[in-house]
Amino acid sequence: MAEEKGPPVCDYEGSDYQSRFWEKGGHEYEDRCEAHALKRLLPAGGKLMLELGAGAGRNTPRYNGFERVVLLDYSRTQLRLAQEKLGRSGRYVYVAANIYRLPFVDGLFDAATMIRTLHHMADAPAALKQVRNTLRPGAVFILEFANKRNLKAILRYALRRQTWNPFAPEAVEFMPLNFDFHPRAVFNWLTGLDFQIEKIRTVSHFRISLLKRLIPAAWLAGLDSLFQWTGSLFQYTPSVFVRARLAGLTNGTPPENEIAFFKCPKCGHTPLEAAPGHLACLGCGTKWPIEGGIYNFKD
Repeated sequence: MAEEKGPPVCDYEGSDYQSRFWEKGGHEYEDRCEAHALKRLLPAGGKLMLELGAGAGRNTPRYNGFERVVLLDYSRTQLRLAQEKLGRSGRYVYVAANIYRLPFVDGLFDAATMIRTLHHMADAPAALKQVRNTLRPGAVFILEFANKRNLKAILRYALRRQTWNPFAPEAVEFMPLNFDFHPRAVFNWLTGLDFQIEKIRTVSHFRISLLKRLIPAAWLAGLDSLFQWTGSLFQYTPSVFVRARLAGLTNGTPPENEIAFFKCPKCGHTPLEAAPGHLACLGCGTKWPIEGGIYNFKD
């Protein structure tokens, strides 16, 4: 965990999360379920996508309809793993930054995703407001969040095996910087930021250890995909996906020069000036390093 100005930030710097959780942790079922949801929710294509909480690039290949993808994560360790997987072609831009102070000019992206990331946000509305500012009018935002009103939590509450109420609107922090949210609260935050909710999909209906051991992940995820549409009616799964669109009509195209993507997250000045090994802010004098192909806006 890292403390900066504003809310605390969950930092996976130096973590073996990719290997421990995804490659060896028995979560192929969850990965496949998310792939089904994204396939149904993603736009056909676009110019420039922002992937928030990109980690080691697990989902990035699924955004192949976009000409360029900006991978943002707080951990440089995770971004270096993404580089090893995806390479350093001009199609991918790697950025280490704090979601609460995004280093992008307003109205830049025509799509964004935020998968398995909101649950680390101590101030989720503030994070979502930052995302909204980076999007162009008409942009699509695909958000996944951990749902406190899931069947397991409801059963545990009914049996008095947990103290927090899964039907209460406030978020619950079940371990440090890990939050579950009530669906209605998340939907209200989005609509309050001028997003129109277009689709809701419930994911991981069968996240039960016994089923995951007995049934091949591909089959179980395929079965899950048949029920994901029910999210438009009710949400009782541990994971919920939302496709929302920012109000307004898209116009113009993003800049080709990636240096023009950025603003200083400390003072908001733009443009930044390219110099050997860093970007310089002429507003506050801060030098933001470029390290191994990663734009580093952590401070």
